[in-house]
Amino acid sequence: MILCFVGSLLFLTSLAQADNWPHWRGESGNGVSTTAKPPTQWSATKNVKWKVVVPGLGSSSPVIWEDRVFVTSAVETRGTKALQFKTFCFDRRNGSVQWQKTAVTATPHQGTHTTNGFASASPCTDGEHVYAHFGSRGLYCYTMDGELKWKRTDFPPMNTRNSFGEGSSPTLEGDKILVPWDHEGQSFLYALDKLTGKDIWKTPRESATCWATPLVVEHAGHKQVVMNGQKIARAYDLETGKELWHCSGQTERPAASPVAADGLVYVGSGFRGAYLGALRLDGQGDIKGTKNVAWEIDKDTPDVGSFLLSSGRIYFFKDKAGVLTCVDAATGERHFGPVRVPGLQVIYASPIAAGGYVYLTDRNGTTVVIKDSAKFEVVATNSVGETVDATPAPVDRELFIRGEKHLFCIAE
Repeated sequence: MILCFVGSLLFLTSLAQADNWPHWRGESGNGVSTTAKPPTQWSATKNVKWKVVVPGLGSSSPVIWEDRVFVTSAVETRGTKALQFKTFCFDRRNGSVQWQKTAVTATPHQGTHTTNGFASASPCTDGEHVYAHFGSRGLYCYTMDGELKWKRTDFPPMNTRNSFGEGSSPTLEGDKILVPWDHEGQSFLYALDKLTGKDIWKTPRESATCWATPLVVEHAGHKQVVMNGQKIARAYDLETGKELWHCSGQTERPAASPVAADGLVYVGSGFRGAYLGALRLDGQGDIKGTKNVAWEIDKDTPDVGSFLLSSGRIYFFKDKAGVLTCVDAATGERHFGPVRVPGLQVIYASPIAAGGYVYLTDRNGTTVVIKDSAKFEVVATNSVGETVDATPAPVDRELFIRGEKHLFCIAE
């Protein structure tokens, strides 16, 4: 009995000290965990601590807080075209379902791309609440135990270009949750009170369909919200929603989200063109062609996957192909690439970094692990044996991978 008590105490202590991954791009928004050390080798059976079926379709990424793993999905309703828009909470220790909630049952007003589901926005959490965003079907705030606190279902229907579907994820910052609403109608960026769901501000945007997620950065003691957009990236004051600066150069219908460090924010896109710009945060108005643009790149930039900023280096794929480039974040000079990564072909998931390694995931379920280094060096090639569109989440000594059918916990 004493040994059981001590073991339980040690386990609870380890959970209390556990790190978190509260957003699909991690706590910093750069795709990096500075503390996690997940395995570099696994297969559909090797180093799989557990795997659990996730009903329905959705390419949203898992988010983790202590002993809970949250995932969203759109589940077919038998015999109808309606979908159940659901949030799942899994026990991190064994993959069992702690709770599941259906936010709404609805028939989407518009179709989606054959590779995109209807629940592609990733949830986010601050450890007190978890927020599930289903785009035109609304934003839902739950307690960590699954109690619905509030919901917003009064957003206008989103009409995406070519009916490719929705997918931008919200971002938490302080007392606000930032909700992007870029589509073929009037676009907006919302800042809502995270405790009530009420508008704090609502800023119109001159942007068509965009699948990027807002990034909050700080400059001179003030926080800015940087948001990619159709042909133009923009920054807004976090407190008021007022536009601070903008920079042209983006391509059509961008999807990649910004990253930032050391006074620079990096914004880019790669559909029908290519652009990556390192932008200083103290600009005003139109900063294109000014000293506020530290450097630019006009080739080999990503379409769907976002950039990874780790250890002063930016990693990114070309278009949706498994062709990788790594550049110096301060200067834009290339460390390596473009280089075709063996085993990778079509990329939707964004690269992540943890434990001195970079994890690169293909739609075919293959993840190639390379060293987080200025030199390209493959460490391992792994596969979970099913399609993976979602970005993996590293926490402590585990890696969580959302596949087409299962959620995997990878651990030695």
